[in-house]
Amino acid sequence: MKRSELISRFLVISGILLAVVAPLVFWARTPLIHARMAEAGGWNPDVIQAEVGKPLHLKITSDDVVHGFAVGQLDMQSVDVLPGKVTDITLTFDKPGVYTYYCTRWCGLNHWRMRGTIEVSGASDSSEPASVPLYVSLNLDLDAPHDSSILPEQKPSAIRGQELSPNSPFLQSLDYYRSHSPYQAFTDLSATSLTDSQRWDAVAYFWQSNTTPESLANGRQLYAQNCAACHGETGAGDGVFADDLAEAGEASMQVMDGAMDMVMQTPVDFTNPRRMLGASPALLQGKILRGGMGTGMPMWGVIFTEEQIWDLIAYIYSFQFEYE
Repeated sequence: MKRSELISRFLVISGILLAVVAPLVFWARTPLIHARMAEAGGWNPDVIQAEVGKPLHLKITSDDVVHGFAVGQLDMQSVDVLPGKVTDITLTFDKPGVYTYYCTRWCGLNHWRMRGTIEVSGASDSSEPASVPLYVSLNLDLDAPHDSSILPEQKPSAIRGQELSPNSPFLQSLDYYRSHSPYQAFTDLSATSLTDSQRWDAVAYFWQSNTTPESLANGRQLYAQNCAACHGETGAGDGVFADDLAEAGEASMQVMDGAMDMVMQTPVDFTNPRRMLGASPALLQGKILRGGMGTGMPMWGVIFTEEQIWDLIAYIYSFQFEYE
């Protein structure tokens, strides 16, 4: 056999091998992630390795129902993960750290437990120090009672409050807004000539002035996607999973069994003025970041950005105030 013919055959065989082996190598380096309801194990694997600046290729499939995939604090659209089908996702991280990926579809009672981590290694171009949450710097006790001792006779109106235009320096301060509850602002207005009803309206206007229509819209979307199933569309604590949460928690307490259910309680009612008017934005920030220990409220600090948390808080207050 001539040398030229041998070379030709070698090239043909090499091409065939490359066509067969390359996809296998790609599959070997691209993890196939299985999504199952939390009761059946959640994500598998639930820890993924990645490097800064290098594309991370993922293949995801569902073994039961429709799930969703998104990475917390990352600017990306959530992706649906369908049963029996493989979804391809490519991610690139520009900073090292531990990122949390989670299910965005309400797939069951323990949906919020469907979380995994992506450990990203490598050098960072940024040397920004980690910021301290406001509730930490204020040394707030998140679990202490914070009820308002005075309640408005009617829902406070930002429209009426704007017409009053109270000349109070603290009503112009973002720092004051975030660190004080509506009840504290109402109390600090006692030195004015306003009636109690007018003071509450002034507080409503002050709360609205510290947000924007865009922030409220973003907060509404975040609430609908992540909170409404438990807290309800109107914030009354009557979401589709509210009764199931209460029943699961009560049943597990009676038999002292079921670690996944034992801490579950009925979700907080955001329409309760006594509770909400006594809560400052900083306190709500802590609740969202840390989660409600002993209640089943998940920790959202690894999911939301700081801006998203403040937007969500602004929207939650709209259950108490009548905005324009």
